[in-house]
Amino acid sequence: MTDKKTNKDNAANNAPNAAQAASAPAANKGKTDKPASSTPSAAPQQPQTPPAQAEQKGSKTGLVAIALVIALGGGLYYHGHQQSLAQNAQMAAMQNEISSLQSSLQAAVKTSQQETLKQVNGALQEAEVAQTQQDKSITSLQMALAEVKGRRPNDWLLAEADYLVKMAGRKLNLEHDTVSAIVLLESADHRIAELNDPSLTPLRRAMRSDITTLKGIPRIDRDVIVLSLDSLQEKIPTLPLANAIIPDAQAVEKAEVSTSVDDWKTNLMTSLKSFSEHFVTYRTRDGSVIPLLSPKQDFYLQENIKWKLTTAITAVYREQQEVYSSSLTLAKEWAEQFYNMDDPKVQAFITTLDELSQQTIDVDYPNKLKSAELLTDTIRDRLRQQVTPLNAEENPA
Repeated sequence: MTDKKTNKDNAANNAPNAAQAASAPAANKGKTDKPASSTPSAAPQQPQTPPAQAEQKGSKTGLVAIALVIALGGGLYYHGHQQSLAQNAQMAAMQNEISSLQSSLQAAVKTSQQETLKQVNGALQEAEVAQTQQDKSITSLQMALAEVKGRRPNDWLLAEADYLVKMAGRKLNLEHDTVSAIVLLESADHRIAELNDPSLTPLRRAMRSDITTLKGIPRIDRDVIVLSLDSLQEKIPTLPLANAIIPDAQAVEKAEVSTSVDDWKTNLMTSLKSFSEHFVTYRTRDGSVIPLLSPKQDFYLQENIKWKLTTAITAVYREQQEVYSSSLTLAKEWAEQFYNMDDPKVQAFITTLDELSQQTIDVDYPNKLKSAELLTDTIRDRLRQQVTPLNAEENPA
């Protein structure tokens, strides 16, 4: 805008100068055309230019000068206008570039703030975790230090009793060995009795309650049951098969001879039938006769019965009463159906299966011992009484 105004001022200033320059020759020309009256000359006198022509020439020169000034001013104005448009376009482009730079700068600042916030949060979480771990380490060190400083000569008896009670719980839950669990609990009770501490009376009462409960659980000798089933498996190949499986005969009523004379025909037939039975006897049976088993079928029968006994052995260790009973029942049915029931071996085999099927292998054991939890709380309370917090040591007031 400043350049445009400067160009306009220069054009305005140059216009009078151009007019003066155009009128100067005309004036000078008029002067030269006048004759010099004071100066003598020997040359002949020339004719003078008329005043109308001089004025006409002066007006033409002025119009040309004015036209030149107008053209120069228009050119300067057009040049200044184009330059102003170019400057405006350049300024708009610069503003757009500045806006894009501002938006990109704001996005970069926002992204940087988010990343910084994430890093700060992560650092805070790590610091909190480290602080928590450090607090736990300090607490454990305090307890260990208090245990070492305040340990009494008989505390090892309490620790040994705690170990024995935990071993009894493992024996009961993992192995279902009530005998070993009772022995371990009684040993722990003896250790606590040696402390001679009246404050441990509730603990001893809970321990005696656990011992009484375990003694009331029925003892199952699983080894005897398993060995009996194993011996039955060994005897299966020696059992004799039945010759044939014949269905039961129908009951036949014995006909009697009547005393009436009118029944002489019936009495005659009855007498002849009774006389013929001393030579030939026949009975009617309903059902098909099952023939002897082939060698292949005999092998399959033995393997099936052995498999049922093996299933019963597995059920003994898993304490699956239903599986155990159903396996022995099915093995007994197969033995009664396909083996010779008159043979003493088969009878002994079936009798043993009956006895084993009556055994109870599923027993309800307590989930946990009362004395275990009470003993753990007692040890923790004794240690906690001797633990002094760090704040109390730093602020003894």
